[in-house]
Amino acid sequence: MQVQATAKYLRVSPRKARRVAATVTGRPAGEALAILRFLPSPTARTLAKVVRSAVANAENTYNLDPAELTVANVLVDKGPAFKRIDPKSRGQWGLLKRRTSHVTVIVENEENLSSGA
Repeated sequence: MQVQATAKYLRVSPRKARRVAATVTGRPAGEALAILRFLPSPTARTLAKVVRSAVANAENTYNLDPAELTVANVLVDKGPAFKRIDPKSRGQWGLLKRRTSHVTVIVENEENLSSGA
């Protein structure tokens, strides 16, 4: 059974979030949380919250054992960009785009992974 959790409007660019997400995709949930805990990126802490939320959704809603869950997929989509003005020389300005992202973590029962393939 697949269970998901979503975090929207995260203040991190999708490109940076995808790099962190690729490290935990396909790993057991406990191992993924341990990896995210020791990564130096601030994005890892935010992604760890979403993984914990997906595990809690599976545990509380469907009574699944957290030890048997695997991070099946991590989707990082582009969110809206905050547009800011950066002053330049001679009265000019440049546009800064503060990018945001939407992260969806899908966890799956290990039993489904072995029997589904």
